[in-house]
Amino acid sequence: MPELTIDVWSDVVCPWCFIGKRRLDTALAAFEHRDAVTVRFRSFQLDPNAPRESTETLPERTQRDLGLATVEEAKGLHAQVTALAAAEGLEYRLDRARPVNSHDAHRLLHFAAGQGRGEALQERLSLAYTAEGVLISDHDTLLALTGEAGLDQQAARAVLEGDAFADAVAADRRQALAIGINSVPSFLVGGRYLLAGAQPAGTLGDVLTRAWDELTAISTQ
Repeated sequence: MPELTIDVWSDVVCPWCFIGKRRLDTALAAFEHRDAVTVRFRSFQLDPNAPRESTETLPERTQRDLGLATVEEAKGLHAQVTALAAAEGLEYRLDRARPVNSHDAHRLLHFAAGQGRGEALQERLSLAYTAEGVLISDHDTLLALTGEAGLDQQAARAVLEGDAFADAVAADRRQALAIGINSVPSFLVGGRYLLAGAQPAGTLGDVLTRAWDELTAISTQ
């Protein structure tokens, strides 16, 4: 049976990325050939220069970045995202979110992928950021979250204490930029169809079907 790959570039400090993942989950659940699809999560830091430690909340960061008059204006923008997340079964508390550097989280995601727990950690980190207000750059916090995702914490600690998987994180970003990705989430379906943004499940499903039909046509030639 042919195998269809989907590469997903995302950042765990990106509320839209979690929405995009849920919509992809919905599309895959309805896809007849789900068992022949492999999803590969790729790293893409929205802000590689973000601080490792910060007390700034996401509304405060948004106010600063957009030059808004008040934090309440930023919260109003986030309320729209929160409503879209709720439609996908996600409960966001973006007023708690702490936009910090996600590099170490991405290194752990590569470690987790090698252990067959990449998606589990992706889910846990995304939930921690969007709903729980935890500092996902803090190593003790990251270790606790990796444990909750079913990973060995001692092995994860060894990753954090060195620079393991830093090259993999950098390689993902280089690949993204090489094919024109400069925002997340972005989905590359079958190595051919590139979709930017948290696309509706129906759109993702249509592309899955098109890519599958082309793949099977090639395999039967």
